[in-house]
Amino acid sequence: MSSAIPGHAHAVPGSGPRSAPVARISRTVLTANARTAWDRGIRSYDASILDADAWGHGLELVRDVLATVGLEARTRHVGVTAADSAPIAARSDTLSAAALLGLPGAAHAAVPALRLTGTVLSVKDLREGEGVSYGYAYRAPADTRVALVTGGYAQGIVRALGGAVDVAIAGERHPVVGRVAMDVCVVDIRDAAVRRGDEVLFLGDPADGEPSLADWVRETGLTAGELVTMVGLRAGREETP
Repeated sequence: MSSAIPGHAHAVPGSGPRSAPVARISRTVLTANARTAWDRGIRSYDASILDADAWGHGLELVRDVLATVGLEARTRHVGVTAADSAPIAARSDTLSAAALLGLPGAAHAAVPALRLTGTVLSVKDLREGEGVSYGYAYRAPADTRVALVTGGYAQGIVRALGGAVDVAIAGERHPVVGRVAMDVCVVDIRDAAVRRGDEVLFLGDPADGEPSLADWVRETGLTAGELVTMVGLRAGREETP
């Protein structure tokens, strides 16, 4: 993927490019997180922030934000990479990727710069005992309704999240059920007023009660860095103000 962040203007919800999940990266949030570090006296950043297309957030965008705030690169120790399983929060005098990007594990709380959304493709009734997704690993314990949602393991929504985490639709939480497929997953919506084209939030700001990357870390055993980089590199990506 190019380090530039492509836009997808004029798309219609539920069709075309936006029917694929989109990782929206906020320049405003990145800048605010960097300025918070500056206000704490930090004047440099860990150079590993720029690894893997800036951890899937877009190299050009992240580099521009760091330069605008006035932070300079500090050369990392040999062997340290963005996907390293060591604690994300680094030295106290250097801006870490976790603090800039707003990942779990930062030394100081920061707002997540990435929001991952999908789209409802269809809604259907599911009767008691009926199954969904590969192998019908999930069968409805009672009559319900489910939504087929864009976003699967090909876009970084890893298989271990099936039956383990929630998404948000119109501010309401709904569980992902069944196995996560390559490009889609299934969400139990019960009697919620959900329809084709509705936005589905996979990752947002936990401070606002939204689905959190910390939940993904807990359920998958992967690091926040690994998960957010997969999403940023595999999903569609947009820069937002």
